[in-house]
Amino acid sequence: MVIHRPVTGHFALAGVLLFFILPSSLGTAAGSHGSDAERAALMEARTAFEKKEYQQALDRLERAGPAGTLSADALRLKVRVQLHLGRPKEALQDYERLNSIVKHDEIGLLKDVALSFVTVLTKDMREQMRGAAYTALKDFESAEAVPFLEDGLSDGSGLVRALVVEALGKTESGRRSPRLRKALEDQAGLVKSAVLKVLGQSGDPTVVPLLEKSLKDDQPVVRLAAAGALYHTGRKAMWDAVRAATSAANPEERATALRLLGELKDDRSLTVLLDAMKDAQPSVRGAAASALGSLGRSEGLAVVEQALKDKIPAVRTSAAISLGELRNKGSVAPLKQALSDPNPIVQAAALSALLRIGAPIQDFMGTVTGLLQQPDPGTRSAVAKALGRADGKSRDIAIDVLSEILRDPIPRPRIAAVRSLGQIGGEAVLPILKHALHDEDDAVRATAGGALGRVLTSVGKSMKTPKI
Repeated sequence: MVIHRPVTGHFALAGVLLFFILPSSLGTAAGSHGSDAERAALMEARTAFEKKEYQQALDRLERAGPAGTLSADALRLKVRVQLHLGRPKEALQDYERLNSIVKHDEIGLLKDVALSFVTVLTKDMREQMRGAAYTALKDFESAEAVPFLEDGLSDGSGLVRALVVEALGKTESGRRSPRLRKALEDQAGLVKSAVLKVLGQSGDPTVVPLLEKSLKDDQPVVRLAAAGALYHTGRKAMWDAVRAATSAANPEERATALRLLGELKDDRSLTVLLDAMKDAQPSVRGAAASALGSLGRSEGLAVVEQALKDKIPAVRTSAAISLGELRNKGSVAPLKQALSDPNPIVQAAALSALLRIGAPIQDFMGTVTGLLQQPDPGTRSAVAKALGRADGKSRDIAIDVLSEILRDPIPRPRIAAVRSLGQIGGEAVLPILKHALHDEDDAVRATAGGALGRVLTSVGKSMKTPKI
């Protein structure tokens, strides 16, 4: 598999900062050796580095000899210099040389190299690439990503800004960001709604006046989000406002209100959602099916299972996904029947649900293989996304299949595969994700960087790191 990728220039992250604070440790860390000429060059490079003269530091290191002959100390410094110069690809190459010497991953340094592949795309001219970068930061779920996410609140795309808000909501420091509150002044209703949702779930009582003000917004979607956010702060009477919107003339508004009812997890919502499953609009039925999954009440199970036979594929897909959220073993049989649905996306959704319920992947490998042979890259992507739900005995098989998907000729399935590997996590996926940093596509590299950062954060405590 050929996987070559570009590099990023932003990397002011915790692991790197530790070394910045302790530059004198560079001469005492594991792997310290080299000729007198190299030691002299390393000393000069360290001095230039401390002065933030990064090009001079690199020049000094390159005088010490070819990269393949440098000591571990020199390579560590060179990696950091390359990152400061905005050359993550070169930093990755030098990190790999370092890894071949010390024979283990240095968690903080590798994380910074990985995330540099993400942050470089946050300034890309292409909206799709910026979206990929911020999605990767969202998956990372770390306070280290917050400064980059705050910058994303000024992105020119409303869709990207909304994604950034969702990502900020993943961490405590992100939810407390003053710039997040400022985003309530955004012109896009999608962005304001996302901010309100995050603030409502923050547990911070000081946001209540902001939420109340938004109840008077010109856009119905924003008013709905404000009502839902206030409900989460303890204002249970707001349920009535959301319920009223489920009868709106506009199907999109009805669908939004229904999804919100599911998120509120109020028992009163069950009857409303069950009634909405009979709506003439497919989008409303699909929203109701999704909401029943979010609500999590077993009383809705039979109706959602029946929706697997809806005449509209999108509704059947929503129903399958909801059954995965409900995680009732009794749904295994109807979901297995859905694996024969004429629509491959419905099949992929059923596959995802079965994995969430805990059904062994071995039971439907024929479906997995068949879907991965579909010419539509969207179908192959859906399968890759579904495999991210694998757990237990299905995990190793899913990792093997996802590794094969990384050979797909189209970036989209590879992106989905990398994200799923990050969600599965564990040390077993680290070599695969490191290799994916070499992918030829920018978005795949960025996604791999975010996934790798996420896995390193979760498994780093159990892995070897050099003593300082």
